[in-house]
Amino acid sequence: MSSFWLVPVVFASSFILTGLLRCYALSRSLIDIPNDRSSHTIPTPRGGGVAIVVSFLTAICLLYVTGLISADLFLAGAGAGAFVAVLGFMDDHGHIAARWRLLGHFAAAVWALYWLGGFPPVHAFGQVFDLGWIGSILAAFYLVWLLNLYNFMDGIDGIAGVEAVTVGLGACVLYWLDGNGLLLWPCLLLAASAGGFLVWNFPFARIFMGDAGSGFLGLILGVLALQAGWASFELFWGWLILLGIFIVDASFTLLRRLLRGEKVYEAHRSHAYQFASRRYGKHWPVTITVGLINLLWLLPIAICVIRARLDGVTGLLLAYLPLVFLALKFQAGRAESL
Repeated sequence: MSSFWLVPVVFASSFILTGLLRCYALSRSLIDIPNDRSSHTIPTPRGGGVAIVVSFLTAICLLYVTGLISADLFLAGAGAGAFVAVLGFMDDHGHIAARWRLLGHFAAAVWALYWLGGFPPVHAFGQVFDLGWIGSILAAFYLVWLLNLYNFMDGIDGIAGVEAVTVGLGACVLYWLDGNGLLLWPCLLLAASAGGFLVWNFPFARIFMGDAGSGFLGLILGVLALQAGWASFELFWGWLILLGIFIVDASFTLLRRLLRGEKVYEAHRSHAYQFASRRYGKHWPVTITVGLINLLWLLPIAICVIRARLDGVTGLLLAYLPLVFLALKFQAGRAESL
């Protein structure tokens, strides 16, 4: 318990670093200029997510040195996360072809899975299924998709930061209820790192996260979810439930765009959350709603999976069905009329 001092320190370091990065971005003219694919109207500095990366990686180094996380988790998270962050940072400063970014993402996923031990045996409907190498392949695609969808969903003020904070804190609750209190430290410090940045990014953005931060967050959340699955697969179901808004919106949008034959790697603004923000004329109501859904709908269902013996697949379907309805309501993936 004495390590709780790390939480305010990590929050403060992320906050201070974000401010410094904003000054750096302004001095180097690293500005995101709005265009017809943007959800913003004001030129804004970018690259603030590097503060999340530096704060969290420093924090898990301390966790490893103090014995609060295993060497395998440290190597998986720090190695893959740092690589993805550097790749995103380079892309923020100068375009990297999509095929090379994707290759780098899979390389990071393979690295992480090597140290995590692959995909844990699946627990569903009272049965245990060991998927072996097929599970590892699925896990690699899961990490790469989570990494990229987090980048796709980072399109309005505060949404990526609020997601990281609420999902991270929700996971801490699940770990505590499941009797795996030691596992909560990386989640708690990830939430603190995202929280320090969020002060600068919400309710209106004075700096954007950038690919370095969003890709890093997506990968680290995926790594923590897989690590939890080895401790208790119900925890993995819980993670999938907590991440439901981002998974459903991004996946639904991607599917509709693929069916229309669009180039899915090109910028667009056809996610449900983007249509919602344009409908209401503001970003903050959508971002706050995302946080409330995470805490008041998805977290209670995840708790039922952990404590009330609700089957993970059943809990996932129960959690996702209203999210699919929202995706339909706000026409996620609909062709844009510019």
